[in-house]
Amino acid sequence: MELNGTLGYELSSLQALKTMDLSNNFLHDAIPYQLPPNLTYLNLAKNNLSGNLPYSISTLVSLEYLNLSHNSLFQEIGELFGSLNSLSELDISFNNLTGNLPVSMGSLSKVSSLCMQNNQLSGTVDVLSNLSLATLNIANNNFSGMIPQEFSSIPNLIVGGNSFANMPASPPPTLTPPKNPRDQPNHPQGPVSAPTVPDTPIDQDDKKLQTGPLVGIAVGSIAVGSCVLFTLVFCLYKARKRNDDESSEPKDIVGSLAVNIERASNREIPIPNNSHENAAVATSDLQPNGKMTPERVYGTNGSTAKKAKVPVTATSYTVSALQVATNSFCQDSLLGEGSLGRVYKADFPNGKVLAVKKIDSASLSLYEEENFLEVISNISRLRHPNVVPLTGYCIEHGQRLLVYEYIGNGTLHDILHFSDGMSRKLTWNTRVRIALGAARALEYLHEVCMPPVVHRSFKSSNILLDEEYSPHLSDCGLAALSPNPEREVSAEVVGSFGYSAPEFAMSGTYTTKSDVYSFGVVMLELLTGRKPLG
Repeated sequence: MELNGTLGYELSSLQALKTMDLSNNFLHDAIPYQLPPNLTYLNLAKNNLSGNLPYSISTLVSLEYLNLSHNSLFQEIGELFGSLNSLSELDISFNNLTGNLPVSMGSLSKVSSLCMQNNQLSGTVDVLSNLSLATLNIANNNFSGMIPQEFSSIPNLIVGGNSFANMPASPPPTLTPPKNPRDQPNHPQGPVSAPTVPDTPIDQDDKKLQTGPLVGIAVGSIAVGSCVLFTLVFCLYKARKRNDDESSEPKDIVGSLAVNIERASNREIPIPNNSHENAAVATSDLQPNGKMTPERVYGTNGSTAKKAKVPVTATSYTVSALQVATNSFCQDSLLGEGSLGRVYKADFPNGKVLAVKKIDSASLSLYEEENFLEVISNISRLRHPNVVPLTGYCIEHGQRLLVYEYIGNGTLHDILHFSDGMSRKLTWNTRVRIALGAARALEYLHEVCMPPVVHRSFKSSNILLDEEYSPHLSDCGLAALSPNPEREVSAEVVGSFGYSAPEFAMSGTYTTKSDVYSFGVVMLELLTGRKPLG
C-alpha cells in the first residue's frame, strides 16, 4: 500500500517503535519535529519530503541507520550528530541541502557508510577526516579546499563534481603506446621481423607534415592580431566621436535606436485580461526565462538619472488584470486589513486563486517607494513550507500591489476568537502542529536567511491556516516597508499591541529576540484560547 500525505506529529507517542521504513511513497511536507525516541532504523527515502532535518534527530541516541535520500530537503544540515554514537549508515543524498558540513558530523565514531552526493553542500570536508569510513560519496556538491590525506584509506571513495584543489587525476588509459621498432631489442619470441623503412623518407615526410600546421598557426595569429587592432582603433574612434557629440543632439542611427528602445521599454502596452498568464507586462516577452528584471531610475533630472537593475523572481501583473480578478477591489473580495493596506481575494479566469495586498500609498515614505522593487526582490526569494510565498507584484500607474498564494482557511486569530465551531476542531495535536510550523518559519527567517529577516509583526492574525490546519506565516520581509512615521497612529502599533517585547516599547529597537517574544505570546494565545490582552 502506498502512502500519500504528511507524517503525523503523533509519531512521538510510539515509544516502543524501533524500525520505521516509509520509503518509496508519496509523503510530502516536512519531517515531524518529534519522532519515536527509540528508533534504531529510519528510512524515509524516495518521497517528496521538504524543509530541513528536524532537530529531534539529535535525540535518537539508539539510531543505527538513517536514510533520507531522494527527497526535496533543503537548508543547512544543522548540528544534529553529537549524540548519535550508534549511527553506522547515513544517506542524505539527492536533496537540496546547502551550507557547510556540521562540526558534529565528525563525532560519528561508528559510521562506516556516508552518502551525501548530489546536494549543494559547500566548504571543506575536514570534519570527516578522522572517521573510519568504508564508503564515502560526496560527489556533485560545491566542496572546495583540499581532500584530506586520510581519505586515501577509504576503499569506496567518490569525490567527483566538486572544486577540490587536489582533485585526483583521471586514471591512465589501459592501452600502452606502440614502441619505435628501432628502439626494440631483438627478442627471440617477439616479432623481430618488422619491415625496415629508410630513415630519410620518414624525416622528409615529418617535415612536410609539420610545415602545414606551422604556416596555419602563423596566418591565424596575423589574422587575429589584425582583428584586435582594427577593433581597438574602431573603439577609440567611437569614444572620441561620442565625446565630441556629447553636448549636441545625437544624429547617428545607433543613438536614435537607443532612444527608441528606451521609450519602448517605458511605454505601456494594453494586455487582454483573458487569463492569468496574459496578465504579465509586455516586457516579459523580451525575457523568455520568465524572470523579470525591471529598471529603477534614481534622481529627478533625466540627464543625471542612473539605472540599477534589481532581479525579481516574481511575476509582474497589470493593474487592469488585478482589478478584473478582484472585481475592482470590491468589499466582497476583502480578506483582511493590515498595517500597509487591505488584502483581497483574486479569482483569475483560468481558475487560479491568489491574494492581493493593495498597499496604501500614504503608509510608505518616499524612500520606501523608491526602493519598493528591491524589497520585492528580497521577499520573492523566501521559500519555506510555512511561509506564504510572494508570486507577483504590480507597480503600474502609481499603484503598489503584492500578490501571494491564497491560503483559504482563515487566520489563527479568527479561528481562535471568532469561530467557536472552528476552534473546537483545533485539537491538542493540531495546536502543537501549528506551534511547530510557526517555529519553523521563524527559525528559517532568523537562522537560514542571510542576513536574518526580522518579521516585526509576528502575531496570530499573520498566521494563515490551510485546509489541513498547517500554518503559513504571512507578511514576511515587509518590515522593510515600515509604516510612514509621519502618520499620527500606526495601524501596526495598534494591531501588534500585546505582542511587542518590552525593549521595543522602551527603545523602539526591534530584533530577532523581539520576534521570539512575540512567538511566546502567540503560543500562550494558542494554548489558552485567550487574547493577548484578555
